[in-house]
Amino acid sequence: MKVAFYSLHKFEKDFFLRAAHSKHELKFIDAPLSRDTVQLATGCRGACIFVNDDGSASILHDLKQIGLEFLVLRSSGFNHVDLKAAAKLGIRIARVPEYSPHAIAEHSLALMLTLNRKLIRAHQRIMDLNFSLDGLVGFDMNGKTVGIIGTGKIGRVAAKILNGFGCRILAYDVVENEELKRTCSVTYTDLETLYKQADIISLHVPLSEKTKYMINSSAIKLMKSGVMLINTSRGLLVNTKDAIDALKTGHIGSLGLDVYEEEEGLFFEDHSDDILQDDTIARLLSFRNVLITSHQAFLTDTALINIADTTIQNLDCFENKEPCKNEILI
Repeated sequence: MKVAFYSLHKFEKDFFLRAAHSKHELKFIDAPLSRDTVQLATGCRGACIFVNDDGSASILHDLKQIGLEFLVLRSSGFNHVDLKAAAKLGIRIARVPEYSPHAIAEHSLALMLTLNRKLIRAHQRIMDLNFSLDGLVGFDMNGKTVGIIGTGKIGRVAAKILNGFGCRILAYDVVENEELKRTCSVTYTDLETLYKQADIISLHVPLSEKTKYMINSSAIKLMKSGVMLINTSRGLLVNTKDAIDALKTGHIGSLGLDVYEEEEGLFFEDHSDDILQDDTIARLLSFRNVLITSHQAFLTDTALINIADTTIQNLDCFENKEPCKNEILI
């Protein structure tokens, strides 16, 4: 089938072409899916979208009007798509439930280690021929208490890595993982206890009404002074303004973000010649103890191969009228 790929990045193109093997006609579109770009999918039976594309009811209605039957997401999350509207319109949707939990877990650890050992600041000094060690003191990860919120596939990998560092691991999840308890000495507890005891907190939960802004002023007040907070999951898990207030007082000692609540229209794009309009992220960038990456935790060759292969397999199932194990049903 002919498929419109929205928000297509250069680093993805070859992976999708390789996976498709000319089975489908792929129309690559640099622009995100929006009201202004819907018509670019004219003549396509399917569309493929990324995390910051607009999958609202009105956009889905417009896609249906031009003949779209299938929507494939090259992501595990689907909170950017109105599933009820899609079901009413008869648009079938499939996702990539996992691509590399190791990639994201490892990136979480990279943020932790970089913040802890102040590697960015150290590198900048060396480039200026400043070899002083003042202000670069970190801490041993061994023996520190790390709180993992969410022990799904990514959280489990993170726990195993942290166990190798010799960390004491507290975890919170609605479902406890017995293997983690047994093999990594993970202790499940309630959020309040985790907040109070953890030196480092890493978020690995999906976005929902219950988890939106779960890290807010009330939660932060329960945390240890100087806590390190890491978020590689969803931007809206953290109330950024509350986090900034805590950074200003030193209650949050360091903050590592691969996601940001207002990242749409900002992340994945080159704004180096623009005037930054987002005052909130501008404030974040002013802190030496804040490290932000542009939603790149997933960005490994393994993950990109898995994303492309699964996306094409989902299209194959739809094209051949076969059951699709990754279809999202409501």
